[in-house]
Amino acid sequence: MKFYSGFSLKNEQHFFKEYTNISDYSVCGFSYGAIKAFLYVKEQLELKKRVDTLQLLSPAFFQTKDDKFKKIQLMAYRKSKDLYLSEFIKSCFLPHFEKSIEREENSAQELEELLYFKWNIEELKILAQKGVKIEVYLGGEDKIIDIEGAREFFKEIATVTYIKEANHFLYGEKI
Repeated sequence: MKFYSGFSLKNEQHFFKEYTNISDYSVCGFSYGAIKAFLYVKEQLELKKRVDTLQLLSPAFFQTKDDKFKKIQLMAYRKSKDLYLSEFIKSCFLPHFEKSIEREENSAQELEELLYFKWNIEELKILAQKGVKIEVYLGGEDKIIDIEGAREFFKEIATVTYIKEANHFLYGEKI
């Protein structure tokens, strides 16, 4: 399995072991990593490589948010990257216990890509037509993405698993 990490994160795949398919032909991405996983699968299929499953764990889904929201996020990041990332990680775990995670360097350009990425249903349909099984996992208590918008969007093309009391990390132990 190929795994893509979320924005500013690394080595967080252990949070999702109960959901991930560890096959050599499976590609998985968490949050921002879901975008990277999707783009990777598209590229692999163009190269006639085999991919059986694309797993999108709490995929970054901001296409229902207005420009004002996105600009505020970028402005806050540029003003104080450390404070922004600290609050971001806290929000990822709300309303549950925060867990220890590893961090990776990131940039405003990556945050902008994440915020402005637009999922394309036609491109997803092409993947499905080529035999890729698409699975989406969403936490009902996710404070990061538009979970209802994501659920509505992806249900047309993917198997959507909605974990009612889970956060962005699909984790659900209450504080």
